[in-house]
Amino acid sequence: MRSLRPSGKHGNYRLTEEGLRYLKQGLPEVRLVRILKKPMPVDAVRKKVGNFNVALSWAKKNGWVRIDKGKIVLVKKAGDTGVQESLRKLHDGHATTEGELRILISRNLASKERQSLKKAMSLAGKEVTTLTPELIKTGLWRKTRLRPYDVKVTGEKLHPGKRQPYNRFLMQVRRKLVELGFKEMTGPIIETEFWNFDALFQAQNHPSRDWSQTYTLKNPKQGDLPGKKIVSQVQAAHENGWKTGSTGWGYKWDPVKAAQLMPRAHDTAISPRYLSGFSGKVEIPGKYFSLVRCFRPDVIDATHGVEFNQLGGIVIDKDLTLMDLFGLLKEFVQEITGLSEVRFRPDYFPFTEPSVEISAKHPEMGWMELAGAGIFRPELTEPLGVKEPVIAWGFGIDRLAMLRLNIKDIRELFSQNLEWLRESKVTI
Repeated sequence: MRSLRPSGKHGNYRLTEEGLRYLKQGLPEVRLVRILKKPMPVDAVRKKVGNFNVALSWAKKNGWVRIDKGKIVLVKKAGDTGVQESLRKLHDGHATTEGELRILISRNLASKERQSLKKAMSLAGKEVTTLTPELIKTGLWRKTRLRPYDVKVTGEKLHPGKRQPYNRFLMQVRRKLVELGFKEMTGPIIETEFWNFDALFQAQNHPSRDWSQTYTLKNPKQGDLPGKKIVSQVQAAHENGWKTGSTGWGYKWDPVKAAQLMPRAHDTAISPRYLSGFSGKVEIPGKYFSLVRCFRPDVIDATHGVEFNQLGGIVIDKDLTLMDLFGLLKEFVQEITGLSEVRFRPDYFPFTEPSVEISAKHPEMGWMELAGAGIFRPELTEPLGVKEPVIAWGFGIDRLAMLRLNIKDIRELFSQNLEWLRESKVTI
């Protein structure tokens, strides 16, 4: 709940829930600095500090910490930025300056009291026709009386509220995978080439890493690489195969290129983060999936877009084979799309061997390519510390949705056509 106490000069501004939490617990950047007795791995600090991303961002901006080889290093003790005092002053009703208020608002620690909230407070004890968000959030709905309605419908067709069809489809796919025992993996939208390509044993001179095939960031251009051990093992796998029995790609690997930032080009960028333990340790045996937004230059048409969702997955266990992959994916495609004909054809991906393409036959559009899959190469898994076989796949979930929702143009997934939105059936 927001603080409803007056605040002096800026009486129409209140602390947000986040501001009230920081007032009580202290600023997250200060709490982060206090635990840094010595350099600590990023993930270790993430587990100990709430609102970690906010804490790290402000601690770096204040010059208190820096990142060095995957660890957070203390530069100097936290100083007084005045934010904590500004929180106290606003909460206690003391005058705040324009500058203090501007900082609190920019950090979402204070907000202007909306007229709708005042209106909600004025409705206590009265009869209302609509439950507004403010009535629900403040609990004031308990003190109001709902006006009765005649629910008998004569003549007019009702359009009940429902989720946008594509959004609902994504939610149901995610739920189905969780029900099947899969755990969800997540990762940043802005990724380094290291995780997007290098950790997947994709050579730095591979055509898919050309500027015309992927986006890059203009500013900032470089990100941080993980710990030295992982980086050196991935480098060795590229240059000479490391300990995998492979000869590698036979070139001089460049850490500067690996540190370049880019919008994530495929969901598979998340898998090595988990296999290495950098973003979360995987269990063996284990089943994992990711359902994320990806970005890639393309010609926009009925089946392509420059940003899209991908559904990826990995299964780790002893003695896994390609037949395990076929059985799993065939059943999944048939259940999600409702199509019975599914085929697997040989394909090539730098990070899997063997590799296959999965397609399903649509009664009108014919065979549609839906996914790529295979078994991760040892040059990928072993440098990350995994010796068991890993079967993996990546679906163009947008195309699965087209089949399920009977859409012929991928752009219709984000349609603003009210008639289609109203008439679309709830699926799955």
